[in-house]
Amino acid sequence: MTFWHQALAISRKDIRSYYGKPPLITWGLMFPGVLLLSVYLKDPGTYLQVSPGVLAMTLLFASTSMSAIVITFEKRAGTFQRLLLAPLHLQTIILGKTLSAAAYGLATTLVLTLGLAVLLGLRLTLPGLFALGLILGAVLFALLGLMAAVVVREVFEAMTLMNFFRFPFLFISGVFMPVAHLPAWLQPLAWVSPLTYIVDLLAYGINGRAYFASPWLPLAVSAAFLLLFAWLAAATFRRRVYA
Repeated sequence: MTFWHQALAISRKDIRSYYGKPPLITWGLMFPGVLLLSVYLKDPGTYLQVSPGVLAMTLLFASTSMSAIVITFEKRAGTFQRLLLAPLHLQTIILGKTLSAAAYGLATTLVLTLGLAVLLGLRLTLPGLFALGLILGAVLFALLGLMAAVVVREVFEAMTLMNFFRFPFLFISGVFMPVAHLPAWLQPLAWVSPLTYIVDLLAYGINGRAYFASPWLPLAVSAAFLLLFAWLAAATFRRRVYA
């Protein structure tokens, strides 16, 4: 089997074992769906302004949570240790786990987007840029959850660790309030949050405009974050798993 075939086999196993559970599917869709519906009912003219942030939030929570859940469950069951003993490269394992978690994040976000399009009339101005933002965000956040999962033993520990960065991200990354409306002293913090650039790409895809003057900046920064997180994930695995 080639590198990609091995990674895809790991991803398919995770999807069959974990991601088809009804509670996980409803959890990934109900909260953001109800949130957007409440905004729409309050003021139908403003829901498009918050929809990029809510979709990015869905991507963040779904991808990070699923990558953390799979790793911690497998560590408890002992199947993760057997996977490490298999004749596989470290990068193959990381890629396989990342792809499955990213697929879950993409699936839940796309279902929510389809629901918004059918029920609330959401239209994409730049669908290609929107799709690219979703893919970059799903992989970025899956790697983030992967790093959190390998340093703890239990699911609740992984969730607690991730909430230390997930909830601050929500308030500084333009999810509920545009970055331009944040206090001047808070805006530099938004620039170091990867969620800021994913929200911006989704905003370009939906509205055709966003906080940054050009979509090339959030694209470039998101790609840089992707490379950084991939390197950090590999380093964390070597230090925590193979030590």
